[in-house]
Amino acid sequence: MSKFKKKKGGDLPAISTASLPDIVFMLLFFFMVATVMRESNVMVQQDIPAGDQVEKLQKDRSMFIYAGQPSSSYSSLGKGDKIQINDKFVNLNEIKPAVYAAIEGLTPELQDKLMVALKVDDETKMGLIADVKMKLREAQALRIMYITNNTSPTAEN
Repeated sequence: MSKFKKKKGGDLPAISTASLPDIVFMLLFFFMVATVMRESNVMVQQDIPAGDQVEKLQKDRSMFIYAGQPSSSYSSLGKGDKIQINDKFVNLNEIKPAVYAAIEGLTPELQDKLMVALKVDDETKMGLIADVKMKLREAQALRIMYITNNTSPTAEN
């Protein structure tokens, strides 16, 4: 007669899930910190001209308008210069409603300080830019800034 009984089954003990919530939250915090939110997908070619008087743009009150020829993935739209606001191509008549939508998205104290940033390709026709500026003037978006590269152009003799 034995005092101790031997286990006949070789069952494995259950896996402890006590640390599982800690691991899940650690992964959640990692991805929240490491993820970058995309502002917009530029669908036009951008060869930005150089500027010598560069100023940092405050993004809390800005709206970006891109202009240039469609990039190679959007070549089916033709060869002419296109205007892009947010993630879609627009024509000149859609600029004014886009400005009004951007103004409505701002806080009340920043609504009269909307800054429109024009990021224009170096080869874009100035007539298109003049038309864009006229539509911005009609929408009372009078603060316009051109986005340039940080380097100054070289002087040619």
